[in-house]
Amino acid sequence: MTRRIETETYSLSLPECQTAPVVFSSPHSGRDYTAGFMAQVRLDSRTIRSSEDAFVDELIGSATAEGIPLLAARVPRACLDLNRSSDELDPAVIEGIKRAPHNPRVSSGLGVIPRVVALGRPIYHGKIPLTEAEARLRRHWHPYHGALREMIEATHRQFGRAVLIDWHSMPHDAIAAHGYPGELHPEVVLGDRFGAAAGRDVMERIETAFRAAGLRVARNTPFAGAYIAQAYGRPSARRHVVQIEIDRALYMDETRIDRHADFDAFQHLMTGIVAGLAAEFREDTALAAE
Repeated sequence: MTRRIETETYSLSLPECQTAPVVFSSPHSGRDYTAGFMAQVRLDSRTIRSSEDAFVDELIGSATAEGIPLLAARVPRACLDLNRSSDELDPAVIEGIKRAPHNPRVSSGLGVIPRVVALGRPIYHGKIPLTEAEARLRRHWHPYHGALREMIEATHRQFGRAVLIDWHSMPHDAIAAHGYPGELHPEVVLGDRFGAAAGRDVMERIETAFRAAGLRVARNTPFAGAYIAQAYGRPSARRHVVQIEIDRALYMDETRIDRHADFDAFQHLMTGIVAGLAAEFREDTALAAE
């Protein structure tokens, strides 16, 4: 039986019994666009969603049935990016922020309070007050990361290690533009910050699960992992993080931001991958205990 904890920031689904040293997070799947937030932005209700990892939480919704906890954002990425450090504040969109050392994410408008959505489209007419930015961090960023840290630590206490799989989606055009003309592009990109966030065996097990399902997989290029991988990945302490990016064209219409006709089939495929990952790490843990 699944226990669900709902807050304004996240939805936490907990299995009756966690059976593998694995936890899932989906920090960009939030889609609760409040009237107050929408009153501040210059974009329509569809365009504002273009940076959202729409439906990713649904694709991995079988996690708890496999004994894996799942933390999924409710607050939208356009409002607050939970895969950024709380100090990645953009002076171009927040009043009263001094310019900090160069940060490519902040410079491109993708700090913790994003300035733009996909294709560089501005979210606001001007700047927002620093008090507003601080309120969002207090209401959403700190609760989400508090829950995420507790999941990781509880898993580590129970199993002696923790594997956080951080689920994302990538625009089809973004991945299709990489590689050589005529070359098949990857459908899934695994990021472990080039080995800094996860052990080799963990990365290999996750890659094998996707390849066994018939998907083309790449590592670290063009997405190596952002703040969550950087902050929580400590392989030497048996805390591993792998960021997963899935090509949106596999299951959704990116223009309409809607499930396409093959969504159910792809969701079924993902259910099999989740089951395979749970079994792989569950068996590995059982062997280690013998």
